Amino acid sequence: MARTRKQPHELRSHRWFGAKDLRSFAHRSRTLQMGYTREDFAGKPVIAIINTWSDVNPCHAHFRTRAEEVKRGVWQAGGFPLEMPAIALAEPFQKPSTMLYRNLLAMETEELLRSYPVDGAVLMGGCDKTTPALIMGATSMNLPAIFVPAGPMLRGNWHGQPLGSGTDAWKYWAELRAGNIDENDWREVEDGSARSYGHCMTMGTASTMTSVAETLGLTLPGAASIPAPDSNHARMASNSGRRIVEMVWEDVKPTDILTREAFDNAITVIHALSGSTNAIIHLIAMAGRAGIGLDLERFDELARRTPVLANIRPAGDKYLMEDFYYAGGLRAMLAELGDLMATGCATINGKTLGENIVGAKIYNDDVIRTRTNPVSASGGLAVLHGNLAPNGAVIKPTAAEARLLKHTGPAVVFSDYNDMAARIDDEALKVDENSVLVLRHAGPLGGPGMPEWGQLPIPKKLLKKGVRDMVRISDARMSGTSYGACVLHIAPESFVGGPLALVRDGDLIELDVERRKLELKVSEEELAKRRATWRQSPMPYARGYGALYARHITQADQGCDFDFLHDGPPTPDPEIH
Repeated sequence: MARTRKQPHELRSHRWFGAKDLRSFAHRSRTLQMGYTREDFAGKPVIAIINTWSDVNPCHAHFRTRAEEVKRGVWQAGGFPLEMPAIALAEPFQKPSTMLYRNLLAMETEELLRSYPVDGAVLMGGCDKTTPALIMGATSMNLPAIFVPAGPMLRGNWHGQPLGSGTDAWKYWAELRAGNIDENDWREVEDGSARSYGHCMTMGTASTMTSVAETLGLTLPGAASIPAPDSNHARMASNSGRRIVEMVWEDVKPTDILTREAFDNAITVIHALSGSTNAIIHLIAMAGRAGIGLDLERFDELARRTPVLANIRPAGDKYLMEDFYYAGGLRAMLAELGDLMATGCATINGKTLGENIVGAKIYNDDVIRTRTNPVSASGGLAVLHGNLAPNGAVIKPTAAEARLLKHTGPAVVFSDYNDMAARIDDEALKVDENSVLVLRHAGPLGGPGMPEWGQLPIPKKLLKKGVRDMVRISDARMSGTSYGACVLHIAPESFVGGPLALVRDGDLIELDVERRKLELKVSEEELAKRRATWRQSPMPYARGYGALYARHITQADQGCDFDFLHDGPPTPDPEIH
């Protein structure tokens, strides 16, 4: 549908630069102070480039260069680019968890766009939480915005074998603890795991969420699959800069793109990728910012009809994102999904999703499977319910040993992460391969920040016997690069008195993924007695951002957003005096 183009005096930035008053004099004067001419900015769309580059974020090490390439595109299209730094959320380094700070980046993004003379935004992210955070903030502000994904790093290498981010760290750490490799082998794996800038090249949270951003229609077609060092990535950045200027004139805003059908498309893609379980939390929060309610049942409903097509580790057997790109990338997988997708959804380039995937082909049908030969007929992710998870829990069945998808075993309970770390390798620990490992105090409040502790380590004495998977249950998240029969995101969490807080050593726990069941085999009378003696632990933070977080964070099934940031009446633009 043709859009009426804005006129220069209708630009939001005109209020700062175009008025004939003393304050606008100061705005123009200070812009001239930076060496720009009036011709650079007068009557032109001001484009904020929200850059999450930092020396501490290796996934975004190339973003200084990419920001210049975005600027080149903005200048060429007749815009005025302004680069604005934002918190990096460096997944490998920020503790206790980047999830504690996702909403902080969302708030920062929203307020940067609101408080400055900005007409549109280029959002530069990719490392796990940066993608949802940037999109959440931009959606709440609702100015024209385009997302530039960081792109996956090159595949790792050890002795001629490909290494996958995170996935092989867990694998070889277990082998080291079992005594099957030595410290020199471990050092070589460490040296070969991350060979370039870019985010994890497994189907972890980063690759899942950038693919979600593209599926939602917030990137240029094909953007999410391009490896970070590939020259096509630089061209994508410049093309994004050119496109955002046109988006401002056309007034294409996030809420024009983020419809309920678009979110259904994103859920379908998460399942087809067998993507990160973290995507469920993030997508619920992102939809909430657009005024769309998503619940866990919708994820499960779409899981049952969606085949897993991406043969990418950790759910797949050997391939990585570089292989996915060469095999045709996300566009090819979207085309193969066919009638499972709502192809009429709008995207930021002015075309529909269906138009953007015309001509896309699969070039290696072992990497991107066809619907007649899927990795799995369904079940990329599954949502569980029962008396242990009244508000839901999640598991990735394709990343677990099949024998554990229907299992009953006695609980071995750890009160928190430190308790687990202290006892997991104790020879005296009463545990065998049939046990169910339980971790408490790892949720949104208990962690705090819901850290990625959900892939509990296998006890060393079991590793030595050849055990490589067990049922593990927690209110934590786990890295999207992780694998195993890990039940995650139990809601409500143990810290607030959820049923997980009541589990004791030896209690039988039943997991039945096919029936979507997670049950604590303890009578209601006994649970009532335990509940009567339960006491909540003190909040971990008494002041600062942590205290704000603790007062307002929602539970996993609600997206872990702050309760005051959900969709509501629009915040007015600032008065300019």
